[in-house]
Amino acid sequence: MGHLKVHMFPALSDNYGFLAHDESSGLTAVIDTPEVSAIEHALDVTGWTLNYILNTHHHFDHAGGNLELKEKTGCTIVGAAKDAARIPGIDLELHDGDTFELGQSKAAIFEVPGHTSGHIAYWFEADKTAFVGDTLFALGCGRLFEGTPEQMWTSLQKLMALPDDTLVYCAHEYTQGNARFALSVEPQNAQLVARSKSIDDARARNEPTVPTTIGLEKSTNPFLRPMSEGLQETLNMSGADLVDVFAETRARKDQF
Repeated sequence: MGHLKVHMFPALSDNYGFLAHDESSGLTAVIDTPEVSAIEHALDVTGWTLNYILNTHHHFDHAGGNLELKEKTGCTIVGAAKDAARIPGIDLELHDGDTFELGQSKAAIFEVPGHTSGHIAYWFEADKTAFVGDTLFALGCGRLFEGTPEQMWTSLQKLMALPDDTLVYCAHEYTQGNARFALSVEPQNAQLVARSKSIDDARARNEPTVPTTIGLEKSTNPFLRPMSEGLQETLNMSGADLVDVFAETRARKDQF
């Protein structure tokens, strides 16, 4: 039985921020720091006090508010040991396989490079919750700014191995555009077609498409489906190596 309560809020133009609150201890973490004012508003709304910043990676829309929030609250900044030099104000450095404890809520740490070389994800197993930054999106994955297709496919497989009912909190509202691309490479996927319509309906009501689940992504996200015969046929890569299929899918998305 989990103790974690998540408060999601919009930030910047298309980011999401997340407060993670351990109800047993009263401790609160913010996942990344996209926008200080949005985070402060979320803390006001919830009445929670900030104790930790859990960074997924170094990009400004994820770590840009670190130092200001640390100065204002005295919070502890947590991030990837492999990228400590680029995480402003880092206090606690985490490696793959480590555990981070937010009161009674415990997160397993996964190194998931690809989008950046030092990206990590936080999986709160008892709460069936994963904070994945920009590695995995609803119907998408992060651009390969610092990693290789092989690295990113390995990282995505780590997340795919989580239980299907794991809630995935990704950091951007990219889903509608991702759906259009997904349909272009796997148009025969009936679950994807139905999901795309539901996404359009949700966005028309200005509703978020996050969180998603691991199971839903495995059945509809083309970046988790290089083994799909339909996807391979669309790419003219039937029987090809899965890393190569993933790389071609990512390359096409970059030009979409």
